[in-house]
Amino acid sequence: MKKEVFLAALLLFFISCKENKNKVAKEAGPTTELLQKGELKSPFFWNAANIYFLLTDRFNNGDTLNDINLNRTKETAVLRGFMGGDIQGITQKINDGYFTDLGINAIWFSPIVEQIHGNVDEGTGSTYGYHGYWAKDWTALDPNFGTKKELEILVKTAHKNGIRILMDIVLNHTGPVTDMDPVWPKEWVRTEPVCEFTDYESTTTCTLVKNLPDIITESDTAVELPDALLAKWKEEGRLSNELDELQVFFDRTKHPRAPRFYIIKWLTDYVNDLGIDGFRVDTAKHVDEKTWQELYSEASYAFNTWKRKHPEEVLDNNPFFMVGEVYGYGISSGREYDFGDKKVDYFGNGFHSLINFELKDDANKDYEAIFSKYSDLLFTELEGKSVVNYLASHDDNNPFDKERKNPYHAANVLLLTPGASQIYYGDESIRSLTIEGAQGDATLRSFMNWRELDSIPLNKKILGYWQKLGKFRNDHPAIGAGRHQRLSKSPYVFGRTFINGEFKDKVVVGLKLPKGKKSLWVKGFFGDGTKLHDAFSKTMVTVENGKVFLDNDFEIALLELAKN
Repeated sequence: MKKEVFLAALLLFFISCKENKNKVAKEAGPTTELLQKGELKSPFFWNAANIYFLLTDRFNNGDTLNDINLNRTKETAVLRGFMGGDIQGITQKINDGYFTDLGINAIWFSPIVEQIHGNVDEGTGSTYGYHGYWAKDWTALDPNFGTKKELEILVKTAHKNGIRILMDIVLNHTGPVTDMDPVWPKEWVRTEPVCEFTDYESTTTCTLVKNLPDIITESDTAVELPDALLAKWKEEGRLSNELDELQVFFDRTKHPRAPRFYIIKWLTDYVNDLGIDGFRVDTAKHVDEKTWQELYSEASYAFNTWKRKHPEEVLDNNPFFMVGEVYGYGISSGREYDFGDKKVDYFGNGFHSLINFELKDDANKDYEAIFSKYSDLLFTELEGKSVVNYLASHDDNNPFDKERKNPYHAANVLLLTPGASQIYYGDESIRSLTIEGAQGDATLRSFMNWRELDSIPLNKKILGYWQKLGKFRNDHPAIGAGRHQRLSKSPYVFGRTFINGEFKDKVVVGLKLPKGKKSLWVKGFFGDGTKLHDAFSKTMVTVENGKVFLDNDFEIALLELAKN
């Protein structure tokens, strides 16, 4: 009898699970996920995302057998050659729990399509395309990074861990011309003039630098595929398949066979085939904005197609996400970027979010000045949209705290400022940004300092601090997407409230708190008798007379409603 009851209960459990999975695929918005351990996980919102950005070649070497390919054996300048990081290395760290422990819910990695085979010197020393921004063939992955099967495994592994994948894409240009990498036909690219950045035209219809052929994205004229690309596909045994797929794409879309539509097709294939959750768009302001709306439309079509084909793998009903790198854009500009002679609203042309170049300067201000400014802008001029904040990146030679002297303050600013956050690999482990002998942006791109994390107590301590804030941010969309409210000036205490449909999230954070006994003013935000949990000290407290009392040596408190 007991056995029959057990089997019946087990059957009901599996039926319930199946119904829940089907429900997730149909609901109109983000849903609350049930973790294996039985705890409810907060729904995911891109406006509150905690994104981890890494250079694929510089993060983790998961397969040493793919370190050298395509005769890329010439000597390079310091940090300007391939160093072995790959797709498998990212997957390994997902499986190790590194991203989960840091509260990461989205990973953005540098482009992984096949790069030019040769090396070039742009004035900072001999360089290979280790960074991924020098495309040779958008339809193939670079063997130094891995295979499409490994990318498929990466995406599935990330999704199983509640992590979204942002693919870094380049539509603006091909890679430089070398002895092994011929220039694309003149119908496809322009090789001059070099951009002057003085107005809209001198920013969009030009090459970023010398020897970086610019795709003629504004053209609607049909063009033939380059002979070199056709020969490459033929040698690889996939010419017929690639041509057939292009025929299907152009028959469906009715787009002209103009350069941009070929590349849009090739890029959105990764979404259609693998369920990539979003694009980080490189050099967005150097392409006419209508192209981005066209890319978004095709990517959304591909994403929805993948969801229909893989209902059991759908995380939620968030739409396809696009964030643009409009170099120099700051949140204070609101919805428009000013070229001098023309203003462009990229938010109205396919982008939900833009990278915010302003926080690295704002980080020197006091917390309330930063937080209230960002909250006000996100709930007025940028209502319904967002920004991705960062303090360091792969091509910003003036990051906040380049010497890594204020890692705790950096964590507080980056992870607690309204908007989405972008941790640049090594922010959390004080990876050095000043490498002797490295020229230009190469100094920002050293290999991830895993050995220091394993051996130096200070690095471990700093990582532990970032992990606590990152997890709290991941657990509470109110941090990134909620309305900010200062509750107390001294000690500094603020609250955030986020409401989306039936989902409601409220948190209180204290910063610059005194060591030892302390009280945090929460009156009007949490009522007397409310039981709270300080996620930083792992202490349970109860609101008394509008205050919360703590006794520890921490200068920070992360208060959330206690779970029953």
